[in-house]
Amino acid sequence: MNKTLLVFAAIALLTCGGCTNKEQSADNSTKSTSATSFDEVLTTRRSIRSYDATKKISDAELRELFKAVQEAPSWANQQPTKYYVATSEEKVKAVQELVGANKERIAGAPVLIVSTFEQGKSGFFQGKQTNEVGEGWGAYDNGLSNCYLIMKARAMGFDTLIMGMRDADALRELFSIPGNETIMAVISLGYRAEEPKRPERRPLEEVVKFY
Repeated sequence: MNKTLLVFAAIALLTCGGCTNKEQSADNSTKSTSATSFDEVLTTRRSIRSYDATKKISDAELRELFKAVQEAPSWANQQPTKYYVATSEEKVKAVQELVGANKERIAGAPVLIVSTFEQGKSGFFQGKQTNEVGEGWGAYDNGLSNCYLIMKARAMGFDTLIMGMRDADALRELFSIPGNETIMAVISLGYRAEEPKRPERRPLEEVVKFY
């Protein structure tokens, strides 16, 4: 009798193990097929001007986002871009007052980000300007970093709006931003409240020349 029970127990364990492996395999397959592709990130990213105020973003999600942003390339790996992230209700409302006409458009965004770059790093070697672009390379690297930010945000299911209208002096005071940093943009981060239309793109022949 005991031998029979042991045989049935062994069969049950083997069967259960097989089911578990199949379930895990199916689960992994679902995860891999449901993951957002890079092309989907590119084609679904939009400048969002209406946010769902009921949806929040956690500190853990923000850290995941900015860890990815740190992978952005920069001049000689100078990494000149800095971010000042408003998450508290007080700071978010304060930043909302400093973005001009975009104030109402970002009212539901739970996070507002100020993007800056340190001067004298990108475009310089041993303290001397490398070419005629000069500090423009700092802005260039800042743009690359911001691109990583908005693309990673979209891959995580978030939405963004990069705003050039902002009161730089007031933002500098609000976040105690050092004088050697150029304030570039304010970026809203949240969840879209509605699906935006895709703006038309110029014909490829107008922007790319092949030789």
